[in-house]
Amino acid sequence: MKVICIGEMLIDFVCTDTNKGLVNGVNYVKKSGGAPANVAACIGKLGGEPILVGSVGNDPFGEFLIEEVKGYSVNTDHVASLASSTTLAFVSLGDNGEREFAFNRGADEQLNLDDSTINTLLDDSILHLGSATALLGGELGDSYLRLAEQGKANGNIICFDPNFRIDLWRGREEQFKTICNRYFALADIVKVSDEELVLLSGQSDMAAGCQHFHDLGVKVVLVTLGPDGCLISQNSQQYIVPAYEINAVDTTGAGDSFIGAILFQMANSQPGDNFFQDEFKGFIEFAGKVSGLVCAKIGAMTALPTLSEVNGMTFVVKNK
Repeated sequence: MKVICIGEMLIDFVCTDTNKGLVNGVNYVKKSGGAPANVAACIGKLGGEPILVGSVGNDPFGEFLIEEVKGYSVNTDHVASLASSTTLAFVSLGDNGEREFAFNRGADEQLNLDDSTINTLLDDSILHLGSATALLGGELGDSYLRLAEQGKANGNIICFDPNFRIDLWRGREEQFKTICNRYFALADIVKVSDEELVLLSGQSDMAAGCQHFHDLGVKVVLVTLGPDGCLISQNSQQYIVPAYEINAVDTTGAGDSFIGAILFQMANSQPGDNFFQDEFKGFIEFAGKVSGLVCAKIGAMTALPTLSEVNGMTFVVKNK
């Protein structure tokens, strides 16, 4: 089964001056990025069938991005090259791998899908909505919502990652919550961080926060807890799958590789498997291994492992 990933492709300029921040950092390395592109690359690197839907500028950066994701076995037939500048992001890293972002938005917001393309994309596919910029509106926002609504009507499995970025929504958090509620009502699976759970549910209690999403129609809620693993909420139960011992050097792309690994497994499960029952514990354990390996290297796509690399590693569960 295919996995459709829609949204931004961008250049990550990663500051290599640790703990200098974007203000004082001088040295940068160019890397391909964008949450949907990262997820698609993860699926492709593991051996899945990702289709990336987005737009880049008709410039050297856009050409670089298309060629880069092709190297991860990502289908780019639905990536448009437009007469605009490619979107850029600047990222700085701290000692603990935490990040600081700045965005220079460009061509990604100009994606426009017609009805025929939407129907083609949704044929025998899982839909992943994980863009950090689509909820800002524009043509990408319109295409994003239409694809989600048609996917819901068709019965496609839909996964939604709000991908909150404070630099994009500072002072407009309530607007972000309102927009996200529309997508929660369309999604089967939602992935949020523990901080996003509080922001989007209005609940500091994790169980109550998960129930907020379930009340909107979400079947499975995944709450990433950083070094503490992931909480799964489904069938009126919550349980935590612990993380693995990893020497984290860069968390860029960790969440994207985590959900990418889950989508890879779902797309490769046998027909008739119930995605919303017991399978998720195994999905999370595998995804934790993938994202752990990503955190152990600098970069989002360049750190992605193959399936054989994941299966060939020995992992130790944290705090056990």
